[in-house]
Amino acid sequence: MLSEKLKDETKTYHYETEVALIGRIKAIKDKQDYADLLKMFYGYFGGLEKHIDAAIDTTLMDDYHQRRKTSAIADDLQALDAPVPTVAGADNLPVIENHLQALGALYVIEGSTLGGKIISKMIGQKLDASNGEALTFFNSYGEDTVNMWNSFKQKMDAQAKTEAEQAAVVETANSTFKHFASWIARAN
Repeated sequence: MLSEKLKDETKTYHYETEVALIGRIKAIKDKQDYADLLKMFYGYFGGLEKHIDAAIDTTLMDDYHQRRKTSAIADDLQALDAPVPTVAGADNLPVIENHLQALGALYVIEGSTLGGKIISKMIGQKLDASNGEALTFFNSYGEDTVNMWNSFKQKMDAQAKTEAEQAAVVETANSTFKHFASWIARAN
């Protein structure tokens, strides 16, 4: 199954990205630090979503528009009275020229929703934001997060059947993680 293959074959780059993010999250001391974190996410995910938009086949991923994240990040930035930054350009993003590559990048974005609840709790405690203020992005799908993740995996698993198709998805997922880790390092 592709979803299991992705989990196994992206774990190195996933871990490196996660370590960089956790360090950044632990360093948050105030709302400005949090706004800077959101700007970093907005810049990368915003550029990534534009590339995915151009390549995704929405007949095969019919709930794709529900899965876009940048509007939630923009809402959180607005709640913090912080400006919305420009998005990453092609030089800072993986190559996404077809549906399979779009799935690989979307795997990274959708996977981030699983850790979002933990991150939301960490940030909420640091900023005393118990009411969920400016935590829309990290709260993602709320109570439906696991269902949305499982639905995504099922759809993805049904689409990449051959070894070559699966390799294209895995390669793009790894490239997405690598580019995101570089983006985080530049933001730090």
